[in-house]
Amino acid sequence: MASLVFKRSVKIALAFLLASCASKPTPHQVQYSNNSTPQSTASTLHLQVDKSVQKYPGSHATAPYSSSYEALMLTGTYAHSPAVKNFIQYMVHQYGFSETYLNGLFSRANRLDSVIRLESPAPYSGPSKPSLGSWTRYRNKFLTDAHISNGVEFWRNNADSIRMASSTYGVDPEYIVGIIGVETYFGKNFGKTCIFDALTTLSFDTQRRSKYFMSELESFLLMTRDEDFDPLQPQGSWAGAMGYGQFMPSSFRKLAVDFNHDGRRDLWHPKDAVGSVAHYFSRSGWQLHNSVTKRTTPSNDPAVIELSTYEGNEFWRIYPNFKVIKKYNNSNKYAMAVHQLAQAIKMRYLQAYPS
Repeated sequence: MASLVFKRSVKIALAFLLASCASKPTPHQVQYSNNSTPQSTASTLHLQVDKSVQKYPGSHATAPYSSSYEALMLTGTYAHSPAVKNFIQYMVHQYGFSETYLNGLFSRANRLDSVIRLESPAPYSGPSKPSLGSWTRYRNKFLTDAHISNGVEFWRNNADSIRMASSTYGVDPEYIVGIIGVETYFGKNFGKTCIFDALTTLSFDTQRRSKYFMSELESFLLMTRDEDFDPLQPQGSWAGAMGYGQFMPSSFRKLAVDFNHDGRRDLWHPKDAVGSVAHYFSRSGWQLHNSVTKRTTPSNDPAVIELSTYEGNEFWRIYPNFKVIKKYNNSNKYAMAVHQLAQAIKMRYLQAYPS
């Protein structure tokens, strides 16, 4: 009789234990809300339990809190890096990340020697590079017939999105197209570097801008959590820029928009990219239908810039919209390339598809 009572007691205790375990969500079932505002402690984060792991279409779209990433200890390339361990602790305490999740994620990080070389090149000891014709050489990279033709095709394929973005944000459509053309050749050159590996390498294996890249790595991990990206999937430039418009993670979090209203911001999707570039320009102060730059004569006016060609120097008066383009990339040659490519595409597009 005592033996029977004992067996029943054990069964009841096991039942309570299993019920208690079943009530706790597994790590990959915990989904963070899309509120991207940083919180000071994990207790202030808004959590919700999802009954199933949601997956999205596309190569950047498996849910990031996969149990396969969990590890009790940091291993791999950065196993003995105090800086990486400190960064993991910072992300845990500042934003409520799971330590086992980040241990597993950084255990899969690869140090990219090619990225180190690009960020910290050996001092140039060759002959001085000629300044004559520097604008001509730069211009010839982007003002090609192929760039213009592909720009027209991109505009035609995304005409509704471009028109809507122009109207919504007050940005001339040709400059939305021009930026995407200069940045990624209309999506033909996103870059093939793993963003997580690149930012980890730049944060912990270089010196010159390590603090900047560490802040971008922070933004990247928050971005992947906000948008349910698998952190190991997104690819882009060696410096961490992503998508059609080559947004850095901090710019993504501030300025990317869900322009196709599918519930997530995805800069590898042309509609989201078009809306996000327009939003970027709008937030930077773009003035619809206003001048960007005009050819002029030499002057000491700070609003006049000088560009070197093989036929002699060109002088251009620049306006506020030119400075907006430079907020994307602080280079006169870059901004001029975007401007001239945008105008060339617009001219050919209107010839092919007159409104």
